[in-house]
Amino acid sequence: MKTMARRIETPLREEIIKTLHAGDEVLLNGIVYTARDMAHARLKTLIEQGKNLPFEAVGSVIYYVGPSPAPAGRPIGSAGPTTSYRMDPFVPVMFKAGMRGMIGKGPRSEEVKRLIRESCGVYFGATGGAAALLSGSIIKAEVIAFDDLGTEAMRRLVVKDMPVIVINDCYGGDLYQEGIKKYSTMGKS
Repeated sequence: MKTMARRIETPLREEIIKTLHAGDEVLLNGIVYTARDMAHARLKTLIEQGKNLPFEAVGSVIYYVGPSPAPAGRPIGSAGPTTSYRMDPFVPVMFKAGMRGMIGKGPRSEEVKRLIRESCGVYFGATGGAAALLSGSIIKAEVIAFDDLGTEAMRRLVVKDMPVIVINDCYGGDLYQEGIKKYSTMGKS
């Protein structure tokens, strides 16, 4: 029996994160920030220099996306996830700054999975190839930093019922590994 997706709000609170498990379907609501490689490098530099970040990091969710330009009448263009492992080197400093959630696609390193457990965080997967569909969940978008990066500028998104799935939970659950195990044992009885 399929369960309905849970609606959760950002910023993420520890008591909510602790109720999430790998495989849970979630409809995310509230503020989500965008950042890819170059923006993360700049955020890391700001943190290392003791400067203020251009957003409230505590409980934040970062979406690894470089959206296309907004068509007329829309707040944003297609907004599909990028491959997450490219941001893995920045996760330690971002967790230290207060980030608690990430949205992307693809598996994470063992270090990132360890940090998710230790920091009470969560990694959500968004469906790759469904960028236009995902953009429909974004009701407002504004550049908040690094405008010179163009599509990779950091944005503040207001999302309503953005469909994501928990890939890595704070208990060590890993949906990708669970899938591999499930399908590698099929037919071996």
